[in-house]
Amino acid sequence: MSANRLTHSLPKVNIDHRKSYSALILLGCDEGEYQMKCSTNEVMASALNISMRKIDRVKKRFVEECIEIALNGRKGSSVYAKKADGDFEAHLVALSCSKPPVGFARWSLRLLADKVVELDYIDSVSHETIRCILKKTKSSLGNERDG
Repeated sequence: MSANRLTHSLPKVNIDHRKSYSALILLGCDEGEYQMKCSTNEVMASALNISMRKIDRVKKRFVEECIEIALNGRKGSSVYAKKADGDFEAHLVALSCSKPPVGFARWSLRLLADKVVELDYIDSVSHETIRCILKKTKSSLGNERDG
């Protein structure tokens, strides 16, 4: 590992602070020709004001993966298929603009979620998904003054 490569990863104007901490951790534990002495985890943790667990994770990523993953971290692997298509969103917006059921003054997110499942527009949906769709479409929840 070259010290120049890690030194160029140190803090710059628009660099991610996690990346700079990871570079400092790797420089601190380097035992190569560019390092006079290897710093212990305790010394690095107190100097950088980070946990020793963070130091261990960066070292482990460097040993098991590569320097790029040690510096930048792993990419998120949680990618979910989108359940709601444009047709569903159109039905949802139309439903939210309609009159609420008897006994309710306005549509709630949970009430809309239950109703779209009941009408078989979608198999299952959470109130949070309903909120995101309505927020994206900038639709109200059926206020009278909105028409």
